Amino acid sequence: MTTLSFPARLRALAASDPDRLAITCGPVSLTHDELQRRAARLAREFLSLGVEHGDFVTIAVPNSVDWFIAYVACWNIGAIPQPVSAKLPARELAAIVELAGSKVVVGAPGGAADLLGDDTVHLPLDHQPGDEFSDAPLPDATSPAWKAPTSGGSTGRPKLIVSGDPATYDTEAPLPLGLAEGGCLVMPGPLYHNGPAVWACQALLAGNHVVVLPRFDAESTLAAIEQHRADVTYMVPTMMKRVLRLDDETRLDYDLSSLRVLWHLAEPCPAWLKEAYIDWLGPERIFELYAGTEAQAVTIITGTEWLEHRGSVGRVTSGEMKICDEDGNDLPIGEQGEVWMRATRDTPTYQYLGADAKTLDGGWESLGDIGWFDADGYLYLGDRVADMILSGGANIYPAEVEAALQEHPAVHSCAVIGLPHDDRGNDVHAIVEADEQMAPRDELLEFLAERLAVYKLPRTIEYVTQPLRDDAGKVRRSALRAERIG
Repeated sequence: MTTLSFPARLRALAASDPDRLAITCGPVSLTHDELQRRAARLAREFLSLGVEHGDFVTIAVPNSVDWFIAYVACWNIGAIPQPVSAKLPARELAAIVELAGSKVVVGAPGGAADLLGDDTVHLPLDHQPGDEFSDAPLPDATSPAWKAPTSGGSTGRPKLIVSGDPATYDTEAPLPLGLAEGGCLVMPGPLYHNGPAVWACQALLAGNHVVVLPRFDAESTLAAIEQHRADVTYMVPTMMKRVLRLDDETRLDYDLSSLRVLWHLAEPCPAWLKEAYIDWLGPERIFELYAGTEAQAVTIITGTEWLEHRGSVGRVTSGEMKICDEDGNDLPIGEQGEVWMRATRDTPTYQYLGADAKTLDGGWESLGDIGWFDADGYLYLGDRVADMILSGGANIYPAEVEAALQEHPAVHSCAVIGLPHDDRGNDVHAIVEADEQMAPRDELLEFLAERLAVYKLPRTIEYVTQPLRDDAGKVRRSALRAERIG
C-alpha cells in the first residue's frame, strides 16, 4: 500500500497535469495548479492567525470554488475542516465555533462576527489573502481527521462528528463511489452536508473534474451532466422528484448517455420515484447507499437488486448491523426493530464532540432508525424512533405518509408530524408545500386513502409556501413540531 497525505496527493495531480480542470462552480473554474496556489496562500494566512496542526477551522462558505480552497488550505497545514451552512443563524454558528474551539471562521452570515469569541478570527465571504502570503507549496502535513461535519440530531443541540480517518490517500486502492480515472462528478447538493462533501472531496482526490452547482436547480443539473459529460452524479430523493417533475420535453431533451452512476441517499426514496428513475435511466445506473455520517456500517443496493428486493436499502458492505427490540434483544429475520451498527475495523470511524452515542454492550451503536432484514440479508427501513407517531395505540411512521403525499403532482415537499391529542395521544398532521387550490384537502385525503390505511391518514393538513426539506433532503420534524405546539 502506498499512502500519501491529501496535500501530497493533490500536489501530485497538479504536477502531472497542472492545466486539468479540478473544480467548476457556475462560471468559475480552477485548474489543479490554480487550486494549489490559492489554497497555499490561504493556508499561510491560517498559520499567521495561529491555526496549528489538529485545530478546527469552521468553513461557512456556500457552494463555490472558495469552499474547496478553504478545505485544501486546512489539509495543507494539518488542520481539520469543519463545514457549516453559510445560512446558519449567528447564535447557532457561535455555539458550534465554541464547541470546536475554532481559531478561524471562513464565511458566515452577517452579524456572526459580533458573537464570536475574542480568540476567533472571522474571514468574510470573498476574502482573499494578501500578497504577503506565498503561493509556493508548504511542507507536507497530514490532518488527524479529514473532516468534522456537524449534526443537530433529534435534540437540536449541535455536535461535531469528527472523522476517524486521517487525511491520507491510498494510491493503490480501487477508486471509491463508482468514480473512474479521468471522470467527472456533478454535485448539485450543498457541500456543508456530509454526503455532498464526501463525494466531492473523493472525486477531487481521484483526479476527477468536480462540477458543483451554486444551488440545486433541476434543469441546471441535467444541463451540467450533458455539458461536462459527467459519469457520476449524486442526488437526494427531493432533487430526484424535482427533476422528474420537469416536463418530459425538457427532461428528455438532455443527453445523459455519459452517466454511469447516479447515487441517491440521505432520505427515504419512495418506491414510485425509484421505479420512475429505473425506467428512465436503467437499473444498472441507479445506486443507493444507507449510512450515518458516523460510518460505523454501510449498505448499498443497485437498481437491479432493488427490483428483486423492492423497498430495500441494500446489504451490508462494511461493518455490521443487527435489529433489536426496545430492550436490546436481537430480533429474528423479518421482525421490525431498531437498527444497531458496529464497525469492524481496528480504529474508530468517528468521534463525537458535544454528544454521546446511543450504545449497547459489544460496541453496538444506534442512529435511531427502525428497520428489518429479509432472508437474503437485505435491509428495509421504517423511520426514526424519535419521529414515530403513536396515535390511538397504533404506530405510524411519518416517512410512509410523506412518501404517499409526494406522489401527488401538486405537492412539492412535505413533512408529517404528530400533534398532541387528549384522547388519541397524537394526531397525524401533514405540512405540505403546495397550492391549496391545486391540492385541496379533500382531494389529498382521497388520494392518500388509495395508498394508506385509514388510521394513517392525516387528521389535519397545513399548507405552506416554503420548501420543507433542504437541498440535502433533510427535514427536522422535531423543530416543526415544537413550533406548532409552542
